[in-house]
Amino acid sequence: MKKLVAFDLDGTLAESKQPLAPEMGAAIATLLGVAEVAVISGGDWPQFDKQVASRLPADADRGRLWLMPTTGTKLFVHRGSGWTPLYAELFSDEEKARILAAFDASLEATGFVPEEVWGDRIEDRGSQITFSALGQQAPIAAKEVWDPDFAKRRIIQADLGERLPGLSINMGGATSIDVTREGVDKGYGLKKLSAESGIALGDMIFIGDAIFPGGNDYPAKLLGLDTVRVRDPRETIAVIEAIVACLG
Repeated sequence: MKKLVAFDLDGTLAESKQPLAPEMGAAIATLLGVAEVAVISGGDWPQFDKQVASRLPADADRGRLWLMPTTGTKLFVHRGSGWTPLYAELFSDEEKARILAAFDASLEATGFVPEEVWGDRIEDRGSQITFSALGQQAPIAAKEVWDPDFAKRRIIQADLGERLPGLSINMGGATSIDVTREGVDKGYGLKKLSAESGIALGDMIFIGDAIFPGGNDYPAKLLGLDTVRVRDPRETIAVIEAIVACLG
């Protein structure tokens, strides 16, 4: 019987960069009544706070929730009256400069320049550098049609791989590419979670929308976890309901 249910965020628990819908918040609260819950994604803590931490019902057992920004290179837990980081693994200034230069060169080489951009396209998240093709504030409708089959990002990903040997480059969200240190992916984050929580990997299940080669949820499958691939948050709620029925 599973002790911890881990989730991707964008495309799984919520639409891209949007807060949890009330019904999702209620589903997570119910799940916390029967299991530990973790959320791991590429966004930084402010995004996690906006999308997840601040959207849970008042009676949700936050003490059983593990929030893992920037692909698990940061871990936040709820202690007492607020959220506190257990660790944060940050890039050096030299590493950041190298990654940003590679992004500039790769985007020029591959020629993927959108007609319209909403906000910055590249964001420094401390332990992760993230490229958002249409900008950080792009509307969902525009993001959903830009690269629905990941074909554009696979080309950029391959080019970046040549320019950034020794770093991990994964696709996430609707338009994003995440760069972390080599070996840092959701598998890495989940292993860190196992060490911090004392819960064995075999006692975890992972749910995400990008569980396919090149997708940033796929490392959870490679790690050997039981996984469930979902199409959208609506399907995730159905999976949560099934898990609650099983564990309850």
